[in-house]
Amino acid sequence: MKKLLAIVALMTLSCFVFAQSNKEEVDLFQSVFGMEKKAVVAEFIKLEGAQKDAFWTAYDSYEAERKALGQKRIALLNKYAANYATLDDAGTDEIVKEMISLQTQTDKLIVDYYKKIKKDSGVKAAAQFYQLEGYILSKIRATIMENIPLIGEMDKK
Repeated sequence: MKKLLAIVALMTLSCFVFAQSNKEEVDLFQSVFGMEKKAVVAEFIKLEGAQKDAFWTAYDSYEAERKALGQKRIALLNKYAANYATLDDAGTDEIVKEMISLQTQTDKLIVDYYKKIKKDSGVKAAAQFYQLEGYILSKIRATIMENIPLIGEMDKK
């Protein structure tokens, strides 16, 4: 039961934006990285002039799309938490398929924006974006996985 409560707590502090606010995302990001995400990106990716303007336009668009996927991810985590104790094979398969789909969509989004940024801001900025987003995503995914029980884990207790 403690781990199930941890799931709920994680979702409350989730790294993904809820419809009403992005405070939860900012709080989690700051706890993992010590600063807001845009500040981390600005510190890492340094551009000037038109390349800088193009980058931030693309990045803001990327963030809007990423946050929409994040809302779906938080809904899926809520579904997992709400149904954990009664998951059967069909329910488990459905959740895993949704996880795979969201992960695929997120990874594709990063690749799509890599291409846009490369075209408008250059290869180096695009590569930095790709590398940084991959790192951030890996840390966030690891944080989530560390705070939720594995499927079937609670059955053993």
